[in-house]
Amino acid sequence: MELNAKIFVAGHRGMVGSAIVRRLAERSFSNVVVRSRTDLNLLDSAAVRDFMASERPDYVFVAAAKVGGILANNLYRGQFIYENLTIQNNLIHSAHMAGVQRLMFLGSSCIYPKLAPQPIKEDYLLTGLLEPTNEPYAIAKIAGIKMCEAYNAQYGRQYVSVMPTNLYGPNDSYDLNNSHVLPALIRKFHLAKLAHAGDVTGIAADESRYGAIPGDILQSLGLVREADGALVKASEPGPVLLWGTGTPRREFLYVDDLASACVHLMEAGYDGPLVNIGVGDDVTIRELSEVAKAAVGYSGEVVFDVTKPDGTPRKLLDVGRLESLGFEAGMPLADGVRLAYADYLQGKKI
Repeated sequence: MELNAKIFVAGHRGMVGSAIVRRLAERSFSNVVVRSRTDLNLLDSAAVRDFMASERPDYVFVAAAKVGGILANNLYRGQFIYENLTIQNNLIHSAHMAGVQRLMFLGSSCIYPKLAPQPIKEDYLLTGLLEPTNEPYAIAKIAGIKMCEAYNAQYGRQYVSVMPTNLYGPNDSYDLNNSHVLPALIRKFHLAKLAHAGDVTGIAADESRYGAIPGDILQSLGLVREADGALVKASEPGPVLLWGTGTPRREFLYVDDLASACVHLMEAGYDGPLVNIGVGDDVTIRELSEVAKAAVGYSGEVVFDVTKPDGTPRKLLDVGRLESLGFEAGMPLADGVRLAYADYLQGKKI
């Protein structure tokens, strides 16, 4: 990529998109184009088509998507499949119509088969049944990958897809109704830490910053919500309750490592098949909870609710293809979680 090339990052206000923008700035790319949701509704095909025709970027990173954890994926099934299909269809097709030759589409490792052999190779896509709670989102993302492959085959485009593992870091979502496991752990431990310190004011401030605290978590914090919305201490806080058995294994990638990998592949002119982006190592959810607990400084009890779903038993990516292309992730998990918590304490910045 030339340093003055026009680069459009779709979804720049999200965790992934903002990390890609940071990485491009670090690499001295000077012509990065972004649009907020109020300026460009990615669900509006005409608006996206007009934008692409007007801007005619040289490169496009598709980091815009509707995302969430197990609860959100299962609860908002219609929204997840409709919005993701619509966003990616609009962006990929409009880029093609505007003559964009290079595009990178970001998938997600949760779209691999639920019982795929471990570690998961790129070739395992579409070889087995999906995780049921995640199926609508997964089908949408698979369609995006296949759309890129089809446009490459029919039109000679260079539309590359990458498959990130579980991500965390700056600008993550900490909404307890929609967040993924690691940001949810960070917030639950932080709230419990405040509750054990008797800091109801701090909990209220956290709620105004990151969204409403669900009733079951309020109860575990020893709080009740009064009619006017105020939080009041009703009892001593209990243990932090976590979903599932704690035995599933997951791989976690610091989002700035993902951004570095994406920019590396684009700069290198990579024009091949799907690429996994991960660290090549995993931990159990119980082990992850210990890392997050230490980063936050919470010293209380943790209890796993085995009546709640675990999701996929294991999800570890084979990163051999990525490493053969000259990239390895560098952020150790404990260091990354400490950085993520420090960012959490600063509050949403964009």
